[in-house]
Amino acid sequence: MANIKSAIKRNKQNKKRRLHNRIYRGQARTYIRDARASIQEENLEEARAATMKAISALDKAAVKGILHKNNVARRKSRLMKQLLSLESQGS
Repeated sequence: MANIKSAIKRNKQNKKRRLHNRIYRGQARTYIRDARASIQEENLEEARAATMKAISALDKAAVKGILHKNNVARRKSRLMKQLLSLESQGS
């Protein structure tokens, strides 16, 4: 346990930020999971909608500094690659 006043404050801030960041990170994870599931089921319209939701959630997390922009770009790229492979199968 911290004894110094500034360290105590820092611990409080870190706890508050962690709880705040958890919301956005968790949302992004959930939307990505949903998008991957709909891609696996090969439901094209549902997969498109879920992918767009996931991309939006990832972008929000990047803007807020919760996830690194390169990490977000990599995840979006992989998700879109999966979606495009599904679309090309349907054609």
